[in-house]
Amino acid sequence: MCGGVLLGSGASALNVRVLVASAPQLTVRVAAPAPATGALNVPGPPATTPLPVQAWTVGAAGAQLTLNGQSTGSATLYLPPSAGSAVEIAGKTYRGGVQLRAEKGGVQGINVVDLEDYLRGVVPAEMPASWPAAAVQAQAVIARTYVTARINPATPFDTCATDACQVYGGVAAEKPQADAAIAATRAQVVAFGGKPASTFFSSDNGGFTASSGEVWGKDLPYLPAKADPFTAGGPRARWQLEVPLTRVQEAAGNAGVRVGALRGVTVTRVSESGRPLEITFVGATGSGKLTGANAGGFVRALGAPATRVTLSGLNPLVLTGSGSGHGVGLSQYGALGLANAGYSHLHVLGFYYPGTQLATLTADAGEQRPALGVQAALPTPALTPTPVWGSAPQDVVAAGRGATP
Repeated sequence: MCGGVLLGSGASALNVRVLVASAPQLTVRVAAPAPATGALNVPGPPATTPLPVQAWTVGAAGAQLTLNGQSTGSATLYLPPSAGSAVEIAGKTYRGGVQLRAEKGGVQGINVVDLEDYLRGVVPAEMPASWPAAAVQAQAVIARTYVTARINPATPFDTCATDACQVYGGVAAEKPQADAAIAATRAQVVAFGGKPASTFFSSDNGGFTASSGEVWGKDLPYLPAKADPFTAGGPRARWQLEVPLTRVQEAAGNAGVRVGALRGVTVTRVSESGRPLEITFVGATGSGKLTGANAGGFVRALGAPATRVTLSGLNPLVLTGSGSGHGVGLSQYGALGLANAGYSHLHVLGFYYPGTQLATLTADAGEQRPALGVQAALPTPALTPTPVWGSAPQDVVAAGRGATP
């Protein structure tokens, strides 16, 4: 999987490779015991006694890596994970091991980590761990599903550590409540057609989920547009934004609208979920339109946290909207509402990914490829919510994860 080095004893049957850093050079620190001979290409016999923390500065010279200024003669270096191992990469501590790659004159630091340990650094970075267990458990399952679908030994790494993929904070992000949710749902993934489903999610769908088709132009049967009575109480449940005409004109021009000085901007067609599918621009030299995902892109370019909006006025252009994020799939504030109403994490998943199944994750230890075991239909909740809201919930960390399908 990584430079031909076998996984150490005690490692999981399924690891994830996460790109966590990329720079001209990286500092890697490893706690005792020292790695076995050949790991990180460090010369000398295997250590027989624990050694103090060791640090290596890894750089690149052409297509090869350097270690503390000396050429390694290799484009990759690999320290395999072992039971309880941890590594510091560019100042952040991660469980597992590390692979280093020369890439375009720099170094990529890739954390190689057990799937369940990886989730410990993801789930609390995506949802407050203090939320009800059912909500956090649902987040754990969709996070596991998201990364499972991306494990591919033929690529340099499986996923990244930023919101372009899933936020992964390593050891510093871990929380006991999130650890408990991960353990309670161990190996559970959402499946469709015998494969991991595309478990997109956002912070707050504004009371109506968006379909994958209207946002990305790709319809998936389990990501439809539908009313969501469970999403309520979020800090951006209702909002208004005033945008000066100069910024509106600039955003329209950047989107390819060429109509001269703007005289009107109007939503002329909406999707089933109430999001603009067509925006018409009238200007001094003519008129133009933005449709589909381009219409939503224009709204986001104006600084809107979501695209479930109405437009009025012109200078300023007033956006009145609801929600935060793309609105496809699970709504985190909806998961909170379902959990407060007494529903389990399975009901949360069944509501936001209708027609999917709960599956058990297994792996081919030889190929490091995930496979799905026994599957069962997910339950769906009643459509009349009975949430019990306590104190105002903490805002979620992410506005909308999985920005592209």
